[in-house]
Amino acid sequence: MAKDVNAPRGMRDFLPADKAKRERILGVIKDVYRAHGFQEIETPALENLDRLTSGQGGDNEKLAFRVMKRGAELDSALAGASNDAGESVAADNLADLGLRFDLTVPLTRFYATNRNELPAVFKAIQAAPVWRAERPQKGRYRQFVQCDIDIIGDGSALAEIELLTASLAALNALGLGHAVIRVNHRELLASLLEELGVAVADRGAAMIIIDKLDKIAADGVAAELRTAFGDAVADRAAVWLANIDASNVPQILQPLFAAVGSEQLRFDPTLVRGMGYYTGAIFEIEHAGSGSAIGGGGRYDGMVGRWLGTDVPAVGISIGFERIVDLVDFESKDSGRAVILVLESNEPGVVQNALAIQRDLIAQGAVARLEQAPKRLNLLLDSLAASGFTHFGRVTLDTVNAAAIELKSLVGPSN
Repeated sequence: MAKDVNAPRGMRDFLPADKAKRERILGVIKDVYRAHGFQEIETPALENLDRLTSGQGGDNEKLAFRVMKRGAELDSALAGASNDAGESVAADNLADLGLRFDLTVPLTRFYATNRNELPAVFKAIQAAPVWRAERPQKGRYRQFVQCDIDIIGDGSALAEIELLTASLAALNALGLGHAVIRVNHRELLASLLEELGVAVADRGAAMIIIDKLDKIAADGVAAELRTAFGDAVADRAAVWLANIDASNVPQILQPLFAAVGSEQLRFDPTLVRGMGYYTGAIFEIEHAGSGSAIGGGGRYDGMVGRWLGTDVPAVGISIGFERIVDLVDFESKDSGRAVILVLESNEPGVVQNALAIQRDLIAQGAVARLEQAPKRLNLLLDSLAASGFTHFGRVTLDTVNAAAIELKSLVGPSN
C-alpha cells in the first residue's frame, strides 16, 4: 500500500509558479513599506512558552504548538510526572518552547531585548510564517504567512495614520485600490458596555459576543447577551443594534479621518477585534473581492510593558497575506525573459557554448536554465512554461554566444 506523502494537515507545498507569485506579492508589499520608512526585522520561529501563554495572545494561546523539553530536562519532567500518584501529565510541564502563533508577541519581546539599539520611535516590518494548531478548513491553515508593520514608541495619532496610509499604498500597488478600512476605538466600546450595564470584569466576554455580529446578526447577539448577562443588558443591546449611527465620526477618531480621508476609512461602532491586548484604535481591512477581512490591527500600549516593566506605546496592522494572494493576479504583469537552453548533445563544446550563452543572458537580466534535449521536447517546454519560462533556444556547436542563438517564444505552438 502506498504511503501518505501529503504535507501535514493544514500545511501546504507551493509549486514554483505559486512560490514565485507569493514572493513577488511579498516583494511589492515590502518595497512600499520600506519606502514609508519601515525597517525589516526577523525573530525566531520559537519563543519561550511562558511568553507565548502570558495572557496577551487571547484564544490564540490555546492554539500554540508546544515543543517538548529535550534530553535531561525532558527525562526529569517525565520522572517528576511519574511520581505524582497517577495524576495526568500537563502538557506544559513537558514543554518549554512554542511555535509563534502571531508576530506581535515576538515583536514586543524583540523590542524589549534590543531596545537600546533601536530608534526612539521604531517602525518595523515583519513578514514570516506563523503556526496555529486549529482545525484546518478552507482558507484556514495551520501554517500561514503574516505580513505586519508596527510602530513602537509613538503614542500619537500620527502612528495610526502612518500604518493606515502605508497599508492602503501597499494594497494599491497590488491592484487592490478599492479596499476600505473599518475603524473603531476600544474606549468607545468600553463606554458602550458601561451604558449597556456590563460589569468591567465581563467586558471581554461581552466583546466576544458583539464580535459575532456579522455571523449571527443582531438577534443572535442579543440572544447570547441575554444568556450571558440577563434581560436588561440584552434589551439595551437590542435597542443599540437597531439604532446604530455610523455617520458621525467620534472626536477620538477624527484625526485619522481628517488625514487619511473618509473615502477609504469607515467608522464602525460594532468593530471589536478579538485580541484582548488592544487598548485604543482598532482597524479591519475589507475588500469587495474577499468574503472575509483581508487585514487588521490596532493599538496595544500595555503589551511591551509586560516585558520591560514600563509601558511603551505600540500600534500595528497586519495584511492578510494568504487572502491577498487569492485576490491578486500578476499573470499579465510578468516581465523579463526566462529562457530554456536545450543542449543538442553533451559534447564538451556544446556544454561550453551553453554555459557562455547562459552567462550572457544572465548579464542581460534574463533567467537562463540548461536542459539536455529530451525525446519529447514539447512535454518539457509545456511543463516549464507553466512554471513561468517564456522562451527556449537550441544550443549546438555553432551557437557560440547569445547573439548566435535563436530564441523562440513559448506562447503558442512549441517545436
